[in-house]
Amino acid sequence: MPPLVKIRSERDHMSAIERRIADFILDNAHLLRDYSSQQLASALGISQSSVVKFSQKLGFKGYPDLKYSIGQAVARAGSDPAAGPPSAAPANDYDQLAERLRLSRTAADEETRLANPQADVETIVQLVDAAPKLFVYGLGDDGLYAREFAMRLSLLGMLTVHHADPILMMANLSAARAGDVLLVFSEFGKLPQLFQLSRQFQDMGGKVVSITRHSANPLRAHADASLVVCAHDPAPHVAQLLYRSALQSLLDFVFVLLCHANPDRHRQLGVNLERIEHLIDT
Repeated sequence: MPPLVKIRSERDHMSAIERRIADFILDNAHLLRDYSSQQLASALGISQSSVVKFSQKLGFKGYPDLKYSIGQAVARAGSDPAAGPPSAAPANDYDQLAERLRLSRTAADEETRLANPQADVETIVQLVDAAPKLFVYGLGDDGLYAREFAMRLSLLGMLTVHHADPILMMANLSAARAGDVLLVFSEFGKLPQLFQLSRQFQDMGGKVVSITRHSANPLRAHADASLVVCAHDPAPHVAQLLYRSALQSLLDFVFVLLCHANPDRHRQLGVNLERIEHLIDT
């Protein structure tokens, strides 16, 4: 896993001093080559040993190894990974804004792919494919992606239950049985309603799959399996766009894997799409 992705993913589990180091590195990755461990420690007002221990905790031999790895990652990216589009660009920067957004999306997609190991994704695909029933749930913006993905699963011939109302979804959970799967969409994974649904579903023998940001959050911690999305940018509006883009790419890939994992599902998709086309044409 790229060093900056690893730092972001583990930040919420770090101590206060470690988070200060992590934030400095994430904000100044392109400048890290100019900092020795002592200079970094002085800039943060901490001991040099804290910087060394931070590096080793991430799995590196020491700070020089961490610095080299981050330098390589920045060089491969070809630009400052933390830099986002300027907040107020002149009109002649139209092409520059478009290109930087494209590069940011590409980086978010790649980080998201690396943050979801093949074995984990294939396990989720097997769970979903084998489930007698699928329950799909999300609130707000998350509900939009939950609804769209539930529709795709239905096109594959899967029995899918989707609601954007927590009360209606809770009522429908009475039909849950062992082997069923609940897909819970929540960007930050901190809504209490989601824990109640997840716990009740697991108590009935079902499996919960969370779809959240790549951060430590209660929903992800208590899920049986999880898909994570990496999307970071200093500008909040850009970070939100990157999250949506990376999430959509991840869901598209899972859908393609489901089609390839089960030829019967793929055939059913073709039949359903033909029926829909016929319905629209008549």
